[in-house]
Parts: sequence; structure tokens; C-alpha cells
Amino acid sequence: MLKIAIIVGSTRPGRKGEAIAKWAHEIARKREDGEFALLDLAAFELPLLDEPMPAATASYSHPHTRTWSAAIASCDGFVFVTPEYNHGTSGALKNAIDFLYNEWTDKAAGFIGYGYTMGARAIENLRLVMASLQVATVRPHVGLSLVTDFEGGTAFKPTETQEKNLNNVLDHVIAWSSALKVLRKQQGES
Repeated sequence: MLKIAIIVGSTRPGRKGEAIAKWAHEIARKREDGEFALLDLAAFELPLLDEPMPAATASYSHPHTRTWSAAIASCDGFVFVTPEYNHGTSGALKNAIDFLYNEWTDKAAGFIGYGYTMGARAIENLRLVMASLQVATVRPHVGLSLVTDFEGGTAFKPTETQEKNLNNVLDHVIAWSSALKVLRKQQGES
């Protein structure tokens, strides 16, 4: 069965991403076409990139990198939950992505963005990053507004259509992850 990680892309105190990721995980767990894991960047405690060798070498000298590597390598695809900070994704998420290379390649990714512009620019930023890592990004995404999907700008209360939007993203991530798993097997991945 395919394993898809839902990644909380913020480590900021008071972050909204944790509630969003838990919501997405609960919906995903009702599906029968994949296994869904919730990965919280905060739990990995990754410092600012501190590996002396480039990620493409997969020569990791720190236990935190090896733990992060194993978590990402075990997945067939990803759904990134990203805030939009200054027209881009969070520094914590970009840093976590940059720790690795091979663990990401030839997999699929979808996005849940949030902010005053529904995370649109953060999602577009991540699409560029993922392309560099040879990750296929799916077109559908979930855009959550701090105005309409959060009561008083703080309590997460998604509108009814957001569950449909999320399932559309998951449908595409599952389909692409399945196709790319065949490619990875052809290239010798176990």
C-alpha cells in the first residue's frame, strides 16, 4: 500500500498548520487507497542546515538528518501543509526539504496552503522547489483563508467545500505516487 506523508510545514509557536494537518490526516485515514502518516517538522528538531556534504551524496553525519531521511524515504508521496510568509513557504519547511535529495525524487506531492491569500504564493514557491528535486506536483490544491476558514482568524473551522478539495488533492497524489513507484522500482528501489 502506498504511504503518503502529511507534513506540517511550520514550527512557529502558535502555528495554525498543526490543526490543519490533523484535519487532513483524519480525512485521509478514512480512505482505503493509502496509508497516511502525519509528520510534524517540530518533532524532528532540525537545526539550520548543518550537514557538511551536499544532500545529493546522502552522506549524513548527524542523527537528526538520518532520522528525517528515514521518515521521508519510507514515503511514496507527500502533502505539504504550508503557511505563506512573505510570499513564500516557511523557512523551517524549506530548510527541512534542503536536508535531503534522493529521498524526495520520483515521488508526488500535493499542497495545502493557508494565509490571507490562501497560501497561493507559498504553494507556487514549493512547486518550484519540488521540480528541482524531481517531485511531480499535482495541480489541485487546498487553499485555506485566514478570513473564511478560521473563526476570528484563529480557530480552524474549514468551509464545507474544503474536504472535497482535500480529497481531490489526495486522489491525484495517490495516482501519481502509484505511477512513480513503478518508475522507482525500474530504477532499482526496493
